[in-house]
Amino acid sequence: MTKLQEWLTAAGVLFAIWFCLVTNKVESNFVRENYNLVLYSPIIFVILFGLYALTVVLYRVYNFNDCEEAAVELQKEIQEAREGLTRLGFKFRENTN
Repeated sequence: MTKLQEWLTAAGVLFAIWFCLVTNKVESNFVRENYNLVLYSPIIFVILFGLYALTVVLYRVYNFNDCEEAAVELQKEIQEAREGLTRLGFKFRENTN
């Protein structure tokens, strides 16, 4: 089962439960007293999921660390590659930056 199938199955089950509650297929005092909450719960869940996703992305961007050693190593490898290509006759254009 792929992740898409898992998500669609879960969404289908949740939609079926919500639909039964909205159409009064299930008699419940909670649904009767809080009908608006049940009716708008999908919108509320989408907003909450969006806030959660935004929080996770911002947290991971905040904790993203730079690898100074890797940057120095990469620059060294680029310079070695340039020197090797120059020895083989490749001519580089000068950067106009």
